[in-house]
Amino acid sequence: MVGSETTRPFECDGLFAYKQQPLAVVLPENIEQIKTALRICRERNTAIVTRGSATGLSGGATPIENSVVLGLSKLNKIISIDPDKQLATVEPGVRNIAVSEAASRYNLYYAPDPSSEIACSIGGNIAENAGGVHCLKYGLTVNNVESIKMLTIDGEELVLSRQDDGMGLLALMTGSEGLLGIIIEVTLKLTKSPELARVVMAGFDTVRDCADSVADIIKAGIIPAGLEMMDKIAIHATEDFTKAGYPLDAEALLLCELDGNEKEVQSELDVVTEILSGSSSLVVSNNEHERLTYWKGRKSAFPAIGRISPDYYCMDGTIPRRHLGEMLAKISELSKNYGLRVANVFHAGDGNLHPLIMYDGNIDGDLKKAEDFGLDIAKLSVDMGGSITGEHGVGIEKLEAMYHQFTEKELDIFLKIKQAFDSESLLNPGKAIPILNRCVETGGLSNSSMTSLEHS
Repeated sequence: MVGSETTRPFECDGLFAYKQQPLAVVLPENIEQIKTALRICRERNTAIVTRGSATGLSGGATPIENSVVLGLSKLNKIISIDPDKQLATVEPGVRNIAVSEAASRYNLYYAPDPSSEIACSIGGNIAENAGGVHCLKYGLTVNNVESIKMLTIDGEELVLSRQDDGMGLLALMTGSEGLLGIIIEVTLKLTKSPELARVVMAGFDTVRDCADSVADIIKAGIIPAGLEMMDKIAIHATEDFTKAGYPLDAEALLLCELDGNEKEVQSELDVVTEILSGSSSLVVSNNEHERLTYWKGRKSAFPAIGRISPDYYCMDGTIPRRHLGEMLAKISELSKNYGLRVANVFHAGDGNLHPLIMYDGNIDGDLKKAEDFGLDIAKLSVDMGGSITGEHGVGIEKLEAMYHQFTEKELDIFLKIKQAFDSESLLNPGKAIPILNRCVETGGLSNSSMTSLEHS
């Protein structure tokens, strides 16, 4: 597809603040068509931006000027499910939730479950190393991928497997944000559905008490299937949207899911309810409907905030659990300093933060304030011993924050890995690695790849 009207739907991903229409969009239906697109782009020295469902929130699938978007949405077949080996082999355009739906007949499911699971693609999940509310016990995408079939920029097919000896290229490819190759097939690990799962929902009078309870649960030797936290703004917005039964008088809410056989769940439930006995409210799901309703609320937090604010900016950082209370206090201070409200939702069990900074893009300077606020949160995450991203990736959003987390020598290593796979920097240039000047010096990417992005 070529032309402004046909390419406009591909001008950005979930980071709506940055938009750039591509030169053209290619929607291949098979591997040979992908190879043809790669060959044409190589011959014309044209950048390629791979796109899945475009639910990413860091600008990883945002085109650059005169680039070609390679959309993989038509490669959406579930090739096979092996219930004995507990494996599913799928094309990259398959939606996350579709894997679990297909595996359910065998009493299996795919554990990583980002909030966008009904729309996001497996290829995109791998590009960003997506997590979800159940990643504490069952791992991120990198822990649930057995092998990847990929195309290099030269069109060569490679298979990267967990069974490979050597450098661990499978892990390198997971989270590489489209910089190293094109994913064309994935084999995923499936997990047995638990005999029983119950959610404990606890409301707290203070955010710090809620955060401290997270650490207490882990200290007790319990690894919940999910351990999620929300502050008061998020609770009210979500309850108004989903009617999940959240306590509106709570300053913070904790959702703790325990799963396993009946004996295991009851044993852990006794410990957790004792730990949470000082909370202002405590409810345990009695059936599957209630359990799913509590999770529906948490997974609807992002659209719920969209109902109460013209725009919001979603950050993604990770800190040690022991600093959760301190971080929330500092975010509250920043909120006052910037004059912008923020709702906090957390994958509390692994310290993955998702502050939702609310602003109005129609007010001059509001977006800039939100971005600066977000950068401060990213830097704080590093200063507390964490990372600027947990599962959303760096994309174009966190390029400046990369300088805060990594040294110039470390960034140069990232660049050399990129050059080993893609010497001409044609695959998703200008993303993840903030090395524009270095790229110009080595004959790769030009500065225009970033400056051409329209800041809407």
